[in-house]
Parts: sequence; C-alpha cells; structure tokens
Amino acid sequence: MSAPSATGPTLDAVQAALATVDDPEIRKPITDLGMVKSVDIAPSGQVSVAVYLTVAGCPMRDTITKNVTAAVAAVDGVTGVTVELDVMSDTQRKDLQGRLRSASGAVEREIPFALPGSLTRVYAVASGKGGVGKSSVTVNLAAAMARSGLAVGVVDADIYGHSVPRMLGVEGRPTQVEDMILPPVANDVKVISIGMFVANNQPVVWRGPMLHRALQQFLGDVYWGDLDVLLMDLPPGTGDIAISVAQLVPPAELLVVTTPQQAAAEVAERAGTIALQTHQQIAGVVENMSYLPCPHCGDRIEVFGSGGGQAVADGLSRSMGAPVPLLGEIPLDTRLREGGDSGRPLVLDHPDAPAALALTKVADALGHRARGLAGRSLGLSPAGR
Repeated sequence: MSAPSATGPTLDAVQAALATVDDPEIRKPITDLGMVKSVDIAPSGQVSVAVYLTVAGCPMRDTITKNVTAAVAAVDGVTGVTVELDVMSDTQRKDLQGRLRSASGAVEREIPFALPGSLTRVYAVASGKGGVGKSSVTVNLAAAMARSGLAVGVVDADIYGHSVPRMLGVEGRPTQVEDMILPPVANDVKVISIGMFVANNQPVVWRGPMLHRALQQFLGDVYWGDLDVLLMDLPPGTGDIAISVAQLVPPAELLVVTTPQQAAAEVAERAGTIALQTHQQIAGVVENMSYLPCPHCGDRIEVFGSGGGQAVADGLSRSMGAPVPLLGEIPLDTRLREGGDSGRPLVLDHPDAPAALALTKVADALGHRARGLAGRSLGLSPAGR
C-alpha cells in the first residue's frame, strides 16, 4: 500500500487507476464498460470499490478482484482496498451489449468481418484430407501472431473434429451477455469452438443447415472486438463448412495445408481449387511434416517424400491464373505434438526450434499483409463541375 497522505487519495486518482483495469474477457477498461458501481474513500485512506460483474458466477471474478485491488493500492495515500462484487441487471447487460456492438461498428446479427470496411484479415485454413496437421499449424500461427502484438482470434470451424481449445490451452468457457458471447482467451488469442458447448466430449451429429447456423453464430454473435487477424480452422475437404465460409465471409482467403506426400498433395490441390467456384483468393500453401532433421548430422530425412507443397502451389497457380506461394516448409518435431497435447504451442515454449522458426516466418508473412481492395469502398465521387 502507499504511505498515508496528508490529504488522502482523491477520487480522480482512484478513478484513473480503475481505468487501467481491463475486463479479462472483453479486453476493455471496466470504467468504459460501466462495471464500476461505486467508489468510497475513508479519511483514513481506506478505499472501497464496488464492481458489477456481467453475469452471476463470472469465471473471472477472482481476476477482476485481484486486478482492481492492485491498481487502487498503488494510488498515493491509499492504506487499504476492499472490493465488493455485484451483478449487472438485465437492463445494464443490454446497455453493455449495445455499447460493445456500437464500438465495433457492427449491427446486431451482422458479421463484422464480412463488411466492406473491415480491416481484419481472415484466413480459412483448409486441407484436402485429415491428419496433415492443419489444426497444429493454425494454433501455432495464431500464437505467433499474438506474440508479435497482433489482436488474433480463432474459430474452430471443424465442428465434428474440434480440437483447438485443447491445443491452445483454453480452460474457461464462453460468458454470455444477453445474446452476445464473450470468447475465452488463451495465450492472448480469443477462441470459440463447439467443443465449449458440448459436455463430456459428446459427438456432434448435425447436417448442413445446422453447421451453417453454428458458424454464423460463431462469427456474428461472438464479441471479437477489433481483430487484426481471424483464423478459421476448417474441416478437411470441400464440404458444407467450406461453402458456408465463402458465403458468410467472402473476404476470407484460403491457406492450404498439405504434406510432402504426392497423394496428400493431389487432394490438397482439389481443396484449394474450391476458390475458383467461391471466388476467394488463396493466401498460400504450407507444407507440414516436410522433413525430419537428423539428430546426428542435421541432414533432412524426407519421411513422407518431397515436393508436395510446391506441387500444390504450382497447381493452384495454374488453376487460379495468379501466383500462389509456398509460404513455408514445417519440419517434423515431437515437441509440436507435445505442445498440442499440453496447450502450449511450440512457437511459445520452444521459439528457436526449426519448426517454430518456420511457423513464425509464415505467421509474419500472413499477419502483416495489407488487406486487398476487393469489396471495399474507395470513397470516390464524381468531381463537381
């Protein structure tokens, strides 16, 4: 605590300290969100702060209490801090929902990433077949981008085979404010997945329309805030979800993941060619499991063959009539799998590993690309005479 002051702490100083405390889920100051109910300052320097939680049983109540206590305790003249928690009324939650939607420029039920003025780069990570490490690539790219300072979100769009929450270390569940969903955050990445709504690892047995609706809710009902990049981990192949992504988020670019094996490359090329029918762009190709660095001599051991990634990039370039780059070749590393099981991506725990360096290079290339002008208003008008 600060030493007692002759005048004691001022209300302005306490309010300024509270303005530095962000809601852990919404990532905005609690003062801006209307979460500060009251502040009482005793002559002795004891400060009592009452804070509204968005919902009863808020999973972040302890974090909010700790952060408020630490911020106010640092104010000059404060001798003690007491934090009391209350819960927002229905009216207050509706006001908060409206404030958040207004701040993000989104209309209710509208998908912000589909708007012409959106500056969020959206990448749909696709593969022709399962088992090529698409989800591992997705979570490591997300973690690497977030580490570089970008605001990143991940949609686990693989409804049947959802795995992103475990691989990113997500422990919490989404919080619902009215009909707005606040996504959990892990490793500075916002994440949403059907796995957060299904108990006891139950299978999801849905057909096309239900899959489309689930994806629509993930994109439109979740409060993402101002994202620099949104990654969408698609299921393998060219089924319902791939079509829904093209319909719901036309600016989304495909990132095709394959292995060096020619059979996998042929299937991956078919998955990428869907862009011709959906009129999407292809950001590039990532070749996963490219080779195994020899632990003795450092030479490349091509366990699954070679050239698959470049073959996919070349084939898609011919089909699209525009260059499709091979963005990276990711070597095999058992720590990549171990990180997926433990929820600690390789790029964070072993950033100097060859696979981590290759993934970080791809993340840097994608994370700092400028958005294209397709679908965006240039704000031009005919010159007056």
